[in-house]
Amino acid sequence: MPPRQKPRETSSRPPIAITAVVDAVGALAGDTVHDHLYLYDTNKAGGSTGFGTEQLRTKVRAGDRVVWNVLALECEAFVGIADIVVDKDVIEPERQTYPGTDVAYWIGTVKKDDIGQVPYQIKFLVGTRTIPITTTLSPTLVG
Repeated sequence: MPPRQKPRETSSRPPIAITAVVDAVGALAGDTVHDHLYLYDTNKAGGSTGFGTEQLRTKVRAGDRVVWNVLALECEAFVGIADIVVDKDVIEPERQTYPGTDVAYWIGTVKKDDIGQVPYQIKFLVGTRTIPITTTLSPTLVG
């Protein structure tokens, strides 16, 4: 029997998932995601705060992988992430899709510790609208 190969070492920590829940009907009616966006992450135990608000503060450190995804509050509505605008010296999110699907997510790795507070914006595709709706209040990555 041949020897087993060791699995590739990536990060010993699981990725931090940030989920945006968008009220698409409200966002389209108001032409804004303000009061129609609820952000959550999986790092509450690590110090994240602001769950369920537009101003989520996600606690991160160098080497953390951060995954952004989006869900529509209404199951029949389309929402997607068009872009994440953030300081590229801290993290460079890239759009990817799950294998064999067209379901997209964004992922990046935090490049350094001691980042302080790094606000970012999310640009959402909502419904059949061709111009993204951008967050007006900024969620933040916190070092």
